[in-house]
Amino acid sequence: MAFEITEEFLEKLVGFIYENNDSEIKQLFEEVHFADIAEVLDEVSFEEAIYIIKLLDSEKTSEILTELDEDTREKILENLSTKEIAREIGEMDSDDAADIIGELSEERQLRVINALKDEELAADIKELLSYEDDTAGALMAKELVKVYETWTVAGCMRRIRGQAQEVTRVHSIYVVDKEDKLVGRLSLKDLIIAKSDQKIADISKSKVDAVNVHENDEEVAKIMAKYDLEAIPVVDDNNVLLGRITIDDMLDVIREEADKDYQMAAGFSQDVEVNDTIWELTKARLPWLILALFGGFVSVSVLGSFDGAMGNFPELFFFTPLIAAMAGNVGVQSSAIIVQGLANDSLKGSLFKRLLKEILQGLLNGFVLAALLMSAGMLFLGFPFKLGITVAASLISVIIIASIIGTFIPIILAKKGVDPALATGPFITTSNDILGILIYFSIAKLVLGF
Repeated sequence: MAFEITEEFLEKLVGFIYENNDSEIKQLFEEVHFADIAEVLDEVSFEEAIYIIKLLDSEKTSEILTELDEDTREKILENLSTKEIAREIGEMDSDDAADIIGELSEERQLRVINALKDEELAADIKELLSYEDDTAGALMAKELVKVYETWTVAGCMRRIRGQAQEVTRVHSIYVVDKEDKLVGRLSLKDLIIAKSDQKIADISKSKVDAVNVHENDEEVAKIMAKYDLEAIPVVDDNNVLLGRITIDDMLDVIREEADKDYQMAAGFSQDVEVNDTIWELTKARLPWLILALFGGFVSVSVLGSFDGAMGNFPELFFFTPLIAAMAGNVGVQSSAIIVQGLANDSLKGSLFKRLLKEILQGLLNGFVLAALLMSAGMLFLGFPFKLGITVAASLISVIIIASIIGTFIPIILAKKGVDPALATGPFITTSNDILGILIYFSIAKLVLGF
């Protein structure tokens, strides 16, 4: 049964804290998962959270720290001494330890690393911090099970017992040559059923998927998803085995990328969270709102250039918001599909075929919607035939153009190294609004002759 944070639980916990009843607090959290404890710390006051962190043993609190909200964790780390942080870090895997230390100031990073008792972990953290963000190197963990191809199965079994103690979960055993270059992989099943005198080289699989240490983390996620991998080894330019990336690390990357794309599509210029300050939220929203304001001004200017239509055909202006909205909606729909295809690497085929498909789809949608709109306008609103033709032709044209723009802008942005999710936000909506109005009144001028 899933753990639930209730008012009763929180009242009991806070009461124990103010009574300094440490034994009851420990018992309260004895069977609670560290991820649930992290949620509890977000619910209590900061002072109470610090009390709990300092009370529980480092084996549990080290896991809790990795699950905490970044802002909460930052405040907690500020109130822990260098030795206390080093004690927490010492219980973590190298990748989690590097992530936590990376949030500290450079001066404090150095002090914490120097305070670590495990010199190997300290060296691993320094190495991981040297890689650029959003790369496989920054994401990988150094803990893994590695064997040499010249070992026998019996010798291998003895040696990997010590290595496995440092690894939370053993997905694969990696086989290297005498220069530590990755040459294969080995499953636990293969190792168990093999004869004790067999060489590792004889039972290992030479085909092993790996990523370069400088590979972008999004590309790593695509590779792991494509080949359904629970873990993937990381190598340098000489194919020397450096570490491994596990699926739980990839899930974090995918979630963060999805959050970023969602916010970008909604019109945020930077990553924000609901608990950020008013100033941070304003900085993230304001640039796109300024763009929308500018787009609205351009739309008004376009309308002003067709002021002759106001006196002769005032009915045209009834459909202006509809045409603009349809242009924006169609553009967003088209761009969303393309951005999704680019994200999961499923966008295949030639650009010409993609163009032809969008034109045909736009024609079909346009004719159906135009027929409905023209019929409603003439039957219920009594508009003349010429006006109905104008609106219908404009709607078809706008839908086709918006589909094409919504398709190709994300592709162009991706080729230029810009996040294509940008094309699903206010940028595509505003540009299509302006273009829709321009097309609408241009066709109206051509058909109605004002």
